[in-house]
Amino acid sequence: MILLDKKDYFKIVEPLKLVTINNLFARAVVEQKAPGKIFVDNINKPKTFYVLHSYGMSLLFGKWDNFEFNKQFREYALNKNQIRNKYEWMQIFPDEWNITLVKLLGNSLVKQADNIIESGVVEQNTRVNFRFSQEKYLTKTRKEDKNVEIIKTDENIFLNMPGAVVPKYYWYNEQDFIKNGVGFSLLYKKQLAATAFSSWIFENKLEIGIADT
Repeated sequence: MILLDKKDYFKIVEPLKLVTINNLFARAVVEQKAPGKIFVDNINKPKTFYVLHSYGMSLLFGKWDNFEFNKQFREYALNKNQIRNKYEWMQIFPDEWNITLVKLLGNSLVKQADNIIESGVVEQNTRVNFRFSQEKYLTKTRKEDKNVEIIKTDENIFLNMPGAVVPKYYWYNEQDFIKNGVGFSLLYKKQLAATAFSSWIFENKLEIGIADT
């Protein structure tokens, strides 16, 4: 696994276009709209890629039978050298990686575990994506509440909103968010209750994060 210099991120653009699963977070890193890291097998002609968003989401894709890369990735995934100090949530593409990871991780690949970083195991889960239905939304009855107010998320909310899934972990800073992102916050009796915000935006697509306080 070789850490790619940012000046070479352009080499990942075309391979990433071949990934058909949800990969907007990886695209944000590749296009340097969000902080992160990219590891590859070869700097000049990379074929295997590991894109890591600073929040912890990651995408492993490309050539799945790359012996040397896979050997190093196993050490990284199991945190053998204790270089990782937080969780990572990985997606894979294509499906052939499933077979590779089973062989690579063996008994260290489990269905459920506690203290994943410390225990040297990888927990296997399934990501579920949801689609918003405007038609169904418009059929719902909404009641007015004078205690409730919805406002556009501003710099103050960005900087001070508590929680694990909040805008400040997805954008470089408050100016970046205000200029390139969007969010709406719900106030209850003038106190912040929840915020729905864009984690990243590309053309006509965005990924939404929702957090309460």
